[in-house]
Amino acid sequence: MNAVEVRGLSRSFDGRDILRDVSFTVGHGEIFGYLGPNGAGKTTTVRILLGLLAPGAGEARVLGRDLAVDDDARARVGVLFENNGLSDRMSAAGNLAYYAGLYGVEDPAERIDELLTLVDLADRRNDLVGTFSTGMKRKLGIARAILHRPEVVFLDEPSSGLDPGAQRMVRDLISELSRREEMTVFLNSHHLDEVQRICSSVAILAGGRIRAFDSVAHLTAASGRPVVTVALADPGESARAREEIARLPFVAGCEMNGEGLLCTLSDPGATPDLIAALVGANFRVEEVRRSSRSLEDIYLEHVAPAEGGA
Repeated sequence: MNAVEVRGLSRSFDGRDILRDVSFTVGHGEIFGYLGPNGAGKTTTVRILLGLLAPGAGEARVLGRDLAVDDDARARVGVLFENNGLSDRMSAAGNLAYYAGLYGVEDPAERIDELLTLVDLADRRNDLVGTFSTGMKRKLGIARAILHRPEVVFLDEPSSGLDPGAQRMVRDLISELSRREEMTVFLNSHHLDEVQRICSSVAILAGGRIRAFDSVAHLTAASGRPVVTVALADPGESARAREEIARLPFVAGCEMNGEGLLCTLSDPGATPDLIAALVGANFRVEEVRRSSRSLEDIYLEHVAPAEGGA
């Protein structure tokens, strides 16, 4: 049984299709990234999984259960939406104590101390949350979401509105809680660098449909159309070398970047031919190495056509 299973999920609002035949799974212990532009239907999917919205068609299961009707399963899930679910008029420890009572947490004082240390807020435990920065509130919100040791935690845009330093703190915290708490993390995000750094698998949602679903490693491997970076001994020759490379029948594209020439090959075995062609044209090749595509490249490949009406 997977931690999360979505099969043929569809939902519309006011006659407009938001989700159309969406299917994907999330394994136990994974950090899973759910990607898509704003308005793509990511939050709608999460709300259906949590039992807050009814699907128009299909099914959504968490821990093999329908959370809309299964209170026991719902108690094994944690959630963080963008508003953090905190009271500015209570202290950090007071907020966690309040939720510990709602969740029925055993030994709440010990658990609260543990989590405040984990999110690096132990020295602010008695300060009012209204005095916290946005990043500190987000970290405390994550602590609130995992207070009752859920098996699955849903984080909806956890880095939204944060500066780069705070984004990194939250990213490191998500990785740490996944490791230490041994929980499945469902990360709803449009921060691609964040997702590529910490997620093991992703699904890309655009135009109401899943456009890609695979491990991050496999998606970025570019195994079908390998990409190689060519560094010349004389970088001043790059423009001329690019013209030469562009004429080769096994090259699908070539562009200059800060590291040299980035070449996409139509034939996976053509790297030796590329080197031979450059040497034969009297270019001195310093280095040729296989490059992986970024998650941003894959994302734009799938999202741009969908936003164009696919």
